[in-house]
Amino acid sequence: MTLITSPVFIPEARLKQAGGFAALFGNDNPLCLEIGCGIGDFIVQIAERYPQRNYIAIDIFNQGCRQTCTRIEESGLQNILMMRIEARYLMHQYLGRESLQAIYINCPDPWPKKRHRKRRLLNHEFINLALYCLRPGGELHFSTDFADYGEAAGELLSADERFKNLNTTPHTHELGDYPISKYMRRFLDLGQPIYFCHYQKKAGIEVPAPKLNKGFRLRWPKEETA
Repeated sequence: MTLITSPVFIPEARLKQAGGFAALFGNDNPLCLEIGCGIGDFIVQIAERYPQRNYIAIDIFNQGCRQTCTRIEESGLQNILMMRIEARYLMHQYLGRESLQAIYINCPDPWPKKRHRKRRLLNHEFINLALYCLRPGGELHFSTDFADYGEAAGELLSADERFKNLNTTPHTHELGDYPISKYMRRFLDLGQPIYFCHYQKKAGIEVPAPKLNKGFRLRWPKEETA
């Protein structure tokens, strides 16, 4: 792996030492999370659009993290930080109850083979974790170029009464002013639709702290499992 020395890259040890993201950003602005930021196209667009919010971009791939850091630095934006960390682990260990204003998941690995679909990020367990971390009125955005995943996500989210659907159907192909990454643009230019879900956590929802099961890409450090 390439060593990442960017000032916007936050190793887990630094986050732990700081005691939270407010200390790292130097303010208490609303916090938003992009899971799987790729090379940083989306996060730079959305953070520029909403400078009054703070953004965490995360990915598990080293090269994507490095390229995202470069894009953040080139943008000059001060409201984005980058981490190489598993999403559920970050949310469970460092974010917690009502910590997020928005969660963005754009074109995650669809795991197209049926025997692998249990590895998909968006499932009942993750939805409970997302609702636990979202503030009342906080929003979950999900997009995918994979039809089966988009349809399944829409069904899963629309069936959960703790969410308000901000579209008129479980999923839509109308993206409106939603920022488009280069990866998404590639499919749109080929005439292939993006499946988009946009849901909001209802007020007055009490979500207990979820218990996560270790599994694919989710490993607790030794100090957490001892």
